[in-house]
Amino acid sequence: MADITVELVSVERMLWSGKATIISAETTEGEIGVLPGHEPLLGQLAENGVVTFRPVDGDRKVAAVQGGFLSVSTEKITVLADWAVWADEVNESQAQEDALSSDELVSSRGQAALRALARSRES
Repeated sequence: MADITVELVSVERMLWSGKATIISAETTEGEIGVLPGHEPLLGQLAENGVVTFRPVDGDRKVAAVQGGFLSVSTEKITVLADWAVWADEVNESQAQEDALSSDELVSSRGQAALRALARSRES
């Protein structure tokens, strides 16, 4: 099966780098799926989005992201997020509380975390 290098990076840390067979990301234009060989593109990530990809050697990975960009070239896909967290790092009760916050940034991150958690539970 074909693969492509994927990097998931937030302002705070490098979350993942490796080979994957598919990635999907929620952008301001909607959800986009990218396979190896996709035409180059640059997309703006949704403010409370989810990024999912399937590593060549492992289980599907799901992350909550907020803002940033998705860059697709012929050799690599880079997700550069303003903020990102793995679904399995999400504290559900804290994310629920954050989603109800009057602070727009905190609320958006809480919503993204809950959406990533829900996506990670899908089969």
